[in-house]
Amino acid sequence: MKRWLLALMLAASSIQAADLQWGDLRDGSLYLQPEAEDSLLVRWRPAWQADANAEHLYLLDGHGRLRGERSISAEEVRGEQRWALSASDGPYRLEVPGYSFRDYQVVHSDSTRAQFAPAKVHFSAEVDPGVELYFRVKAGERARLAGKFHGGVRGLSAQRLSDGLQVNLALRPYPAYWQFDQQALPVSPQEQVWRLRLQGRGKAAFWLDGTANLFAQRADQLGDVANLPGQVRLRLQDRVLGRTPLLGVNLPYVLPPPSSFPVLDALRPQAAGYYSFMDVLAHQPDYEDSWRRLYQRRFAITQDITLLAGSRRRAEFAADRLSHDGLDAWLAATARLGGQGLHYLAFADEPNLNYRDYASYRDFFRAMAERVRAWPGAYEAGVRIAMPASSRLVGGPFTRDSKQRQGLAWARRLLQDQDAQIDALAWHEWMVRDLLATRSYRDSVRQAAALVGLDAQGRPRKALLIDQTNLSSGSTLSPYEQDSHYAGLWWASVVINASADGLLDMLNWFHVADEPQWPKGMVRVLDEDRFELKPVGLAQQFIQRHWLGQVLTLDNDAFEVDALAMADARRRSLLGVNKADRLQQVELSLGRCAKVQLELFGPDNRPRTGQVDCRQGQVSFQLPGQTLFALTWNASRDAR
Repeated sequence: MKRWLLALMLAASSIQAADLQWGDLRDGSLYLQPEAEDSLLVRWRPAWQADANAEHLYLLDGHGRLRGERSISAEEVRGEQRWALSASDGPYRLEVPGYSFRDYQVVHSDSTRAQFAPAKVHFSAEVDPGVELYFRVKAGERARLAGKFHGGVRGLSAQRLSDGLQVNLALRPYPAYWQFDQQALPVSPQEQVWRLRLQGRGKAAFWLDGTANLFAQRADQLGDVANLPGQVRLRLQDRVLGRTPLLGVNLPYVLPPPSSFPVLDALRPQAAGYYSFMDVLAHQPDYEDSWRRLYQRRFAITQDITLLAGSRRRAEFAADRLSHDGLDAWLAATARLGGQGLHYLAFADEPNLNYRDYASYRDFFRAMAERVRAWPGAYEAGVRIAMPASSRLVGGPFTRDSKQRQGLAWARRLLQDQDAQIDALAWHEWMVRDLLATRSYRDSVRQAAALVGLDAQGRPRKALLIDQTNLSSGSTLSPYEQDSHYAGLWWASVVINASADGLLDMLNWFHVADEPQWPKGMVRVLDEDRFELKPVGLAQQFIQRHWLGQVLTLDNDAFEVDALAMADARRRSLLGVNKADRLQQVELSLGRCAKVQLELFGPDNRPRTGQVDCRQGQVSFQLPGQTLFALTWNASRDAR
């Protein structure tokens, strides 16, 4: 039976009588300020498809330094972790990154002040009936209580302790995931404490806007969380690790209107992801010519990947007449592009999610690959075969029997069977929504490189392509993420981590423009002739302006700040992002005081010049919270 926010009188000698337990947490941050030495115990058990998915827990101290990291393998569906807490190092932050596949219970002394910051829109916990929490609204704040129905908790009831005023919020089902309920709380000239009751059981999504999104088990534990400054030390080595990936977007299956060209120019995509509908091509072989030619000639996109699919979201095909006709039409259309660039082709869209089993996909892949290799002039036209374009790589897809459908496992089996036919390993990465968990992208790229192996030059034997990625899959979207600066922070962090070892060839955001059912683009569609960049599109514009071709070795001792060093001839750039709210003091060991320029891109989504100090080869500057930055300079003429 689940237990949530209950004072436990546990007989086990490892847990003292005055301990408090939080659970079952699935997505959020727990801030902990111990008054004395304390022990933090985290236990977990499977929630859904845990045996197919590895996870991480992070414990940060009051300055944002990583004090504990727990890697949980897919096989470790149950387990526990204990960390010591010191009164001098708080407030700590325990991060349970969503989407999580396990239920987490957290135990600490009740003398340690603890406040939970739940995720917004996404469910953050699973609860039993009778849950009570407390929250605080400061004087003059226009706070709103919000929640979303996920099939569990059906309502929220808040009572103001000073006078008993009651506010009730029913949580209703909505057709769109991103829709939710909210209720304004009365503004008060004095600080007010409220008691919150969760009505029902199961998945719970509740949060606060207009005030601190913090909840405590006891009213006396409410308070501000100290936002102490952080320290970042970077050391640059002028050694090239590899190439930076081409940064691209997934583009629509139609000819875009000329009115959209300015926003596409602003994004400067270097690569593209496409779908090709085989049933459409089989009957109209030249259907794609106009927009494929436009993207290549007008926007200079010469590297792309196409997923073969069908209209009406059909994803599973067999090697029959329709598939052959559609493939032949696509190959002929690619040849008509004139042999410029590389055009990767994946024969299925997320086969580990959409095909009935591996054998069905393998047989289809084998037949289609043989047809491509036999097609005269295909290789000369730049056609390359990618596989498997799986839904997630290291973990499994969001479906039943996920353990048997891990992308890495399917790719390994196909490489053993069809290695000579394969030019690239492609996959889609979803549901890494937490800013602290984006480092998993680096791990995915490393595991992909280990799978395909390296050549004599240290490059992966097969091109590595993350051809679709976003915070969430499908339409499981939160406007707090997709429509805000948060998406820009997330994208910058993903770009940096995925590129850090110089192993990745392509990284595509999915997709370029909002659609009614999937408003997850870099571009907002105002009407059929008006388009504007969303915050993530503005961040992409900033990133591309400082994007260079080679990755340099960079040592970084920070956890909340990601950074990537790049080079092109004598040009140098250091792209980074502060994912935390705190101010960071950054120091870069450069060896000499070059003419360094600093550009910042913060929550107002406007670039501005920053101040840099350099003394005896040590560059230093202050980096505000939630801010992208770029340092640029020219290397000395004798640099290699």
